[in-house]
Amino acid sequence: QVHLVQSGGGLVQPGGSLRLSCAASGDHLDVYTIGWFRQAPGKKREGVVCISSADGSTYTADSVKGRFTISRDDDENTMFLQMDSLEPEDTALYHCAAEFAAGLGSCLLWGYDNWGQGTQVTVSS
Repeated sequence: QVHLVQSGGGLVQPGGSLRLSCAASGDHLDVYTIGWFRQAPGKKREGVVCISSADGSTYTADSVKGRFTISRDDDENTMFLQMDSLEPEDTALYHCAAEFAAGLGSCLLWGYDNWGQGTQVTVSS
């Protein structure tokens, strides 16, 4: 099992950028499917972007395509979410997640056993 600790987030103006970090301990992230999820008030949790350990593919939600990028630094054992051209609709609580067991199809739809503590992102002028 892997322990995930998030950092980053905060308040940003529309059109701005933020980078979220998620540091892992207890295991190596490179053997896990990793992903970022978000939940806005009154809405269901949404998968934002993930990298599948099954085939190395990246899956990105249509709502953030071209604006959000997931990456991983194996030396730091940390995953990142780079968010550009932020919109008010991106305001949400963001969580990183990691899953060891590979599934089928888009990893945005998988269940995950390991979660970060969450960090708030607010996009407002």
